[in-house]
Amino acid sequence: MSTRDLGLKPSSSGKVRDLFDLGDRLLIVATDRISAYDVILDDPIPGKGVLLTQMSREWFRLLADVVDNHLLSTDLAELPAPFCDHDALAGRSMLVRKAQRVDAECIVRGYIAGSGWRDYQRNGSICGIRLPAGMRESQKIDPPIFTPSTKAESGHDENIDRAALVELVGVGVADQVERASLEVYTRAADFARQRGIVLADTKFEFGFIEGRLTLIDEVLSPDSSRFWPAESYEVGRSQHAFDKQFVRDWLDESGWDHTPPPPKLPAAVVERTQQRYVEALRRLFPQALETLPAGVAR
Repeated sequence: MSTRDLGLKPSSSGKVRDLFDLGDRLLIVATDRISAYDVILDDPIPGKGVLLTQMSREWFRLLADVVDNHLLSTDLAELPAPFCDHDALAGRSMLVRKAQRVDAECIVRGYIAGSGWRDYQRNGSICGIRLPAGMRESQKIDPPIFTPSTKAESGHDENIDRAALVELVGVGVADQVERASLEVYTRAADFARQRGIVLADTKFEFGFIEGRLTLIDEVLSPDSSRFWPAESYEVGRSQHAFDKQFVRDWLDESGWDHTPPPPKLPAAVVERTQQRYVEALRRLFPQALETLPAGVAR
């Protein structure tokens, strides 16, 4: 699904989301696009944008008592014209308040995985935070650590330490986003674990609305978080994940060199990736499956 195919011109487009500037509000439309290694693949994952949006909506509701968020509505009927007239936007659109964005990615790691595991193997620390010797891949980090990064408009974000974050946003804002990130992660990780999911790490974005720190963008979806099935979690190895890792693994096995054009995804890879997103939503918020638009896999 492309908003341009509907005759709508976004103010900006990311790898997955199209953004429409409505003055004091924004409309965020999650498409079915999927990217890997900073390249948008030619084959979308049907329904992915709807699944991501519904998950963010539920998390925003659940965490509203921890930190303010920017969400106004995901109801198609409450979108302004001409967006409310396009059924294709149902379930995948978030009308939100506009915020003054904090220009840093706020990452919390509760388990050692991914780039954090690679950094630890090299120097025993992550983003300047020294961890105990002898840790193993996928091991729990207790307590969780806050490891911010720059927010790149294109290409890769760059991990930074606390001092670099303070230089970037100031000590007061750095304190606020660190505290809020750790509080949100802890609440979400406890909730997820009760539903059979290990929240290994996640990435938040914050802004300020009327002087109040506010959680913005999307939140705690498989696109911004590492979700592992609790029943198969095991320290000392990489884990299966409810995200696009299945796509990355197939691309690596295909011999693709990570430069455009990407290879075409087989139908089986598309279907299995879709199933992982559906399963993540089913475990966390099964009630959301009942309100998905017609045609979206359940």
